[in-house]
Amino acid sequence: MKPADDSKVNYKDLVQRGYNSCAAEYDTSRQREAGPELTLLTSRLRDGATILDVGCGAGVPIARTLSQRFAVTGVDISGEMISRARANVPQATFIKGDIMSVELPPSHLDAAVAFYSIFHLPREEHPELLRRIYRWLKPGGYLLATLSYLNEAPYTEDYLGVTMYWSNYGLEDYKRIIEEIGFTLLKTTVVGHGYREEVQASEERHPLIFARKA
Repeated sequence: MKPADDSKVNYKDLVQRGYNSCAAEYDTSRQREAGPELTLLTSRLRDGATILDVGCGAGVPIARTLSQRFAVTGVDISGEMISRARANVPQATFIKGDIMSVELPPSHLDAAVAFYSIFHLPREEHPELLRRIYRWLKPGGYLLATLSYLNEAPYTEDYLGVTMYWSNYGLEDYKRIIEEIGFTLLKTTVVGHGYREEVQASEERHPLIFARKA
């Protein structure tokens, strides 16, 4: 791990270039089927509901699973990931861009999901991202997102052969932020790293929060 504190480095560009370079390995290393935690959301939505996938990657397994019943729009900063997502999930809509620059109508979405993605944004942007999602959700809309347990200063490290950037607050900070925005926290649970069993990945535990717009 190396501190990500160089003012001359654009860390969003670093994330974009990194995922463009490792997209093929990332796509093949991820689990092909969504875990049971996704039913927290899907069991509460009608068929055809509108869902935003923040940091959708190559679209597998989350966007592909959701697209079987719902209208999914995925956003990712990596053009290579978006190309793969469009091939993997042709029935969904995908946008290449920084989620902080995407504009969606207010009260437009039934739900938003973000799996293993928010921590690639500078953490000072996380509260505004969550506020944007809140505005985009319809009243009663849901948020399902992986976050982080520990409050860690931004850092970079090797990831699938590229340099990758992480930045996050701790879980208690996120709980406070989402409740201040207006979400009701419905459940907090735990998920693993999301890789296929064949991949030799170190054990990880990520908090998964499930919240609802008032």
